[in-house]
Amino acid sequence: MSVLAVAHRAGNSLAGLVTANELGVDIIECDVHRHRGDLEVRHLKTAGPLPFLWDRWELVPASAPRLGLAELLAADRHGTTFMLDLKGRDPRTSRAVARLLREVGHARPLLACGRWWPAVDALAEDLDYVRPVLSARNRGELRRLLQRLASGPVPYGVSVHVSLLDAGVVADLHRHVERVLTWPVNDPHVLDAVTSYGVTGVISDEADVLAEVLARR
Repeated sequence: MSVLAVAHRAGNSLAGLVTANELGVDIIECDVHRHRGDLEVRHLKTAGPLPFLWDRWELVPASAPRLGLAELLAADRHGTTFMLDLKGRDPRTSRAVARLLREVGHARPLLACGRWWPAVDALAEDLDYVRPVLSARNRGELRRLLQRLASGPVPYGVSVHVSLLDAGVVADLHRHVERVLTWPVNDPHVLDAVTSYGVTGVISDEADVLAEVLARR
């Protein structure tokens, strides 16, 4: 099975979308937030009543332009396979995404992932072309993920943080699910390690790593 090349956060900007498509990746990932009723595509988080968006190393005014999911989908000219990372624990997010996808007539397969699995499950149940990918960021989530896989239903795939993986963990995951993705893989040595474990999807911010995944086929 070919290892999928997934462009991490490339769908969070129109420039990133173009660059990732020019590279020829299999999947473009974007972070979907529901904020004040709108579906926004960004990694930066809101700060409650404070007038800025933030991440660990970045701070921008809340008034800065924000890319909408509808705008991202409308800008696609390549039949992109998107992976929508559903952020937060608001059940209205998955309902809003399903409603938007129907409104814009999007019916191509796409992946939905997230650490709050009820939202991922709900979107996949609502739209039969959505492939659910359950994410785990820490050891507690990984433990619960293995329990979930053992008891079903089995998702299309899983996405597990690279720090949690070794050959044994990947083998355990593959006993239940075919697609095992990992993030972030931003170094060639890490790429060699995770592919030796048997992962079937690499999520990377780095163009050279994604190009190497494609070149190894």
